[in-house]
Amino acid sequence: MGTIIACIGAGNMGFALMRGIAGAVKDVGIGFADADMAKAQAAAAELGGKVYNSNAEAVKDADYVFLAVKPQMMDEVLKGITPAVRERLKEGNLPVLVSMAAGWSIDKIQARFGFQFPPVPAARTMPNTPALISKGMIALAVSPEVAPEKTAELKTLLASAGAVDIVPEHYLDAITGLSGSGPAFAYMFIEALADGGVLAGLPRDKALLYAANTVLGSAAMVLETGKHPGELKDMVCSPGGTTIAGVAALEAGSFRSTVIRAVQAAWQRAGKL
Repeated sequence: MGTIIACIGAGNMGFALMRGIAGAVKDVGIGFADADMAKAQAAAAELGGKVYNSNAEAVKDADYVFLAVKPQMMDEVLKGITPAVRERLKEGNLPVLVSMAAGWSIDKIQARFGFQFPPVPAARTMPNTPALISKGMIALAVSPEVAPEKTAELKTLLASAGAVDIVPEHYLDAITGLSGSGPAFAYMFIEALADGGVLAGLPRDKALLYAANTVLGSAAMVLETGKHPGELKDMVCSPGGTTIAGVAALEAGSFRSTVIRAVQAAWQRAGKL
């Protein structure tokens, strides 16, 4: 067996990452541990993986341990795996811990194990829900204890679920507010566009089809042309035309400042978790 990955938590995001890895990376073994054993069994069965009877068992032989649990559960999970991590320390073979919990810094995670030297190799990742269809935007921050080859391998593993960007850890709260929460804001915009189409006389299914594909294509234009969104917007706005009339309506409703405040609110909340 090649690389061994244990995922503590078999919820949507943890499972999405593991499914992407299982489908794209060769010679990898994946196992799940979850307080809900049925959920772990279902996830493992779908991916042909392993089920761990406890979180501590998941740590015993894994190269990477994904902590796919909610922030409020992290303290209990880390306490539960501390004896197994200490055993790995005695063997000189510590796993890389990969946290997905907002608000839990690498230093805070490492401190929970009660020993300082050497610190546990740890990473934090912030994926977003499009990772469920391998279209995610995934931020990755690593501690100095993660060897360069491990960082490279981790980036390759995560890339199966979307685009991966290695960033300084202090960016992660802002990325949580923008990219982690951003899909919800985008869905609201798509829904509002579709509502506008329905108001103008389109059937709901047609309105949603055009709204979703308009947002999808517009995002692709930003990424593929490298042009500033403002420049692309101006390309659509003819003098005295329909689009500039709509833009004026958005500006009258403080559209851009409202979106900025939404990201700011999510960022500030991430910093309090």
